[in-house]
Amino acid sequence: MSTAPEPDRGPDVERHETPDERADRNLVELLQELRVVQTGVQIVFAFLLGLAFTSRFPQLDDFQTGVYVTTLLLTVVASAVLATPVALHRGLFHRGAKRRIVALSSRLAEAGLFFLALALSGAVLLITDVVLGSVPAAVITALTVLMFAGLWFVLPWTQRQR
Repeated sequence: MSTAPEPDRGPDVERHETPDERADRNLVELLQELRVVQTGVQIVFAFLLGLAFTSRFPQLDDFQTGVYVTTLLLTVVASAVLATPVALHRGLFHRGAKRRIVALSSRLAEAGLFFLALALSGAVLLITDVVLGSVPAAVITALTVLMFAGLWFVLPWTQRQR
């Protein structure tokens, strides 16, 4: 008996599941992915909330304060958007809308990842600006944005095109 994971069977291999079974499986997989991402959002949000109560916070300049508030709000938006699939499921549960829930929730997950990437990049900008100054912060943040864009959006898109 092999314990190795099953290789990707590709789009041409049938799973022998009904559309409802596929929707059930896709929803379970999506909600599991969102649980993992939501934990990251909560950690960033907690860090940002705590930051406002540190002794050095009043020393932030106007730019840094603006980055802080923007990043805090982006984290709130990411959290709200990433939690919306749960609310959709609760609100439409047992109404025969599972496939619609999965389709909409998938788009919401992508939007939530976008806002999370912006929030994490904002946190990087704030911290590196305070620690290293504006020029290194701009370079590091630009690289961070490119990394998120490449890994979270471009890579999946290119793989869908194959």
